Amino acid sequence: MDKEDIVDKRPDWDTYFMAIANVVALRANCSRRKVAAVIVADRRIISTGYNGTPRGIRNCFEGGCPRCSGNVRSGASLEECLCVHAEQNAICQAAYYGIRLAGSTIYVTLTPCLTCAKMIVNAGIREVVYAGQYAFDAQTRALFEEAGVVCRHYEGAAADGR
Repeated sequence: MDKEDIVDKRPDWDTYFMAIANVVALRANCSRRKVAAVIVADRRIISTGYNGTPRGIRNCFEGGCPRCSGNVRSGASLEECLCVHAEQNAICQAAYYGIRLAGSTIYVTLTPCLTCAKMIVNAGIREVVYAGQYAFDAQTRALFEEAGVVCRHYEGAAADGR
């Protein structure tokens, strides 16, 4: 067999890490939305996170979050929500275990909110690859641009892994 005949059927790196993020999202304990983040350095996973209640607090689906336990419309009563975003959890997990994030890439199943964007910048993460569109506003984009964080939309397989 000639080298020209060899075809690499493996997924590209973005597809690989986004597929892993979709699996991580299955662990999310928020009853409203399943979101995940995978932080990568040198093509190695160094931290993961999914959305849900903080460590030691009853899971969202067990009534741990008052907002998610109620019938609140999307975007309302956010001050009642105890859930931590996937990006925040991935960054906190890295801090908990003493893992350096400077220069890394974060793969997220939804675009980061402004608060998560600020944490991404301060953690030294240099690239954000996102699948689904959430509340990705002009202020968040401008923050990433000014901080020199590359932000790009993943256009491979569907964000839900299908």
